[in-house]
Amino acid sequence: MFVVANRIMVNPDYEEAFAERFRQRAGQVEQQPGFVRLEVMRPVNEGCPWVVMTHWRDKGAFEAWVASEDFKAAHREQSLPKEAFAAGGGLEMHEVEIHAGNS
Repeated sequence: MFVVANRIMVNPDYEEAFAERFRQRAGQVEQQPGFVRLEVMRPVNEGCPWVVMTHWRDKGAFEAWVASEDFKAAHREQSLPKEAFAAGGGLEMHEVEIHAGNS
């Protein structure tokens, strides 16, 4: 499994709008071959980033999503102004080495 974590610093005045953007999204990612799941995680501690985590069958499935027209459309719609975001954060990619649990 391949996991992508996008850590996004959202200014406090825009947190609800940021969350709503994901609630109202078109859902293109769920239709992509190799997509497993999406998690949007709100920080518990002030000053920490939001984390948007996607899980994929493999790296190739993620790369196909990023190259797709659906990806471009998903990132074009309902964008927030640049002042909604603070410096920091970033994109992390990981291969799952060990998995434990019920899912």
